Amino acid sequence: MMRSLYAGVSGLQNHQIRMDVIGNNVSNVNTTGFKKGRVNFQDLLSQNQQGAARPNERVGGVNPKQVGLGVNVASIDTIFTQGSLQTTGVKTDVAVQGEGFFVLREGDQDFYSRAGAFSLDAEGMLVNPSNGMRVQGWTAETVNGVTFIDSSASTDDLRIPIGGKDPARATTLVELASNLNRDTPEIPAGAGPEEIREGTWATSKDVYDPYGRKLTLEVNYTKVVDGTNEWNAEVQLIDPQGNVVIPDIAVNGAANPEGDNTYQLQFDNFGILESVTSPGGGVDDTGDLNVDISFLVPDSELPEDVENIDPAFVGEGVAGDPITQTFSIDLGEVGSTENSSTQFAAASSNKIFRQDGYGMGYLQDFRIDQSGTITGIYDNGTNRPIGQIALATFVNPGGLEKAGENNYRVSINSGDADVGPVGTSGRGKIIAGALEMSNVDLAEQFTDMIVTQRGFQANSRTITTSDQMLQELLSLKR
Repeated sequence: MMRSLYAGVSGLQNHQIRMDVIGNNVSNVNTTGFKKGRVNFQDLLSQNQQGAARPNERVGGVNPKQVGLGVNVASIDTIFTQGSLQTTGVKTDVAVQGEGFFVLREGDQDFYSRAGAFSLDAEGMLVNPSNGMRVQGWTAETVNGVTFIDSSASTDDLRIPIGGKDPARATTLVELASNLNRDTPEIPAGAGPEEIREGTWATSKDVYDPYGRKLTLEVNYTKVVDGTNEWNAEVQLIDPQGNVVIPDIAVNGAANPEGDNTYQLQFDNFGILESVTSPGGGVDDTGDLNVDISFLVPDSELPEDVENIDPAFVGEGVAGDPITQTFSIDLGEVGSTENSSTQFAAASSNKIFRQDGYGMGYLQDFRIDQSGTITGIYDNGTNRPIGQIALATFVNPGGLEKAGENNYRVSINSGDADVGPVGTSGRGKIIAGALEMSNVDLAEQFTDMIVTQRGFQANSRTITTSDQMLQELLSLKR
């Protein structure tokens, strides 16, 4: 039997496989995150007609005579080139730009995907809505009011608690950087209301107690009579009912006499902050200048477990006593004008530019940034990390097995998944509000389709011609 018949048959069979791969590529031209396939051919076994001979003294060498027996599929590769990004505007849509796969979990089994068309389920879990697989990452933790994400821990399901509560936080720091007009008049003894008003500069800021209630912090500045670049600051708090709360003042650990709620600022001749002092003998003249403010929280009492109370609430009380809240006023750095109190011949400015307390709030919305961090937006004005999406990389991504539904699973030749945060160890970045499109190029696929079709036709001609030769052979004897 003629070998060309079987060579032609192998050509037909393997070109059919190549056409199958091309057809699959074309059918997935609009599939999110799809990676195209590619067929590589190699020749099949060859039959020796004559072996090779080495050269000798009389004649040269002779090459082997071999007849090929057809073609075989060498590999069907998955090509993981970057697909174009399509903007969708959907906040749960995410795309990977660069290396990496999303990690999805079904039960105890992990799958990997480049398709990031995610959504939330009824429990707030971030999932693939087509099959319910849960997106993996790390959930943020809050310790002593500080939120962090431990990306060295094992991954877990990501949950976005829409409508969840953000507990209130008591103010522990107020940063104050007003400019006090050097030309402000001093208030003489026996001054009337108009003179007192003209010589006083008041600045205020809302602060929060441990229940999340607002109290208004007021600081009233007046120039010290016959003082040199010295200002007196009187501090008071106004509770939600409009009652004035007189706090205790301490500078550098030295407390004022009871009922004295003042401290003094000293500037140099150029309006730069030099020191802060208090009637209690406290002096602070190096680095950041701070004044400690303590007050009894209205309508409050210490819990039974006094030892475990938040460090923002100090005092030596016992269970049932009112809670004492302490916070610091940061006046700025000695010798600096940036975010520091100053005394220039310019209009006084009301600049208490930051305080770290807030009331209780509800999660209204969320955003995903390029690091894959999911940030919650609360109606109390706070933004807090909720979690971070994980990415997996592989030594040989081409060794992954396709599991359907845009998913891959680990094989013995892909290597184990290296799961970590975005942007580390060669991982790409995440683009939110976008999806990665298929990397199939239709022009390339149609060209391959033509080449494949011609290859199939040529192999069919080989079979037809071999058949005709056999027919001639059978016709020799009639």
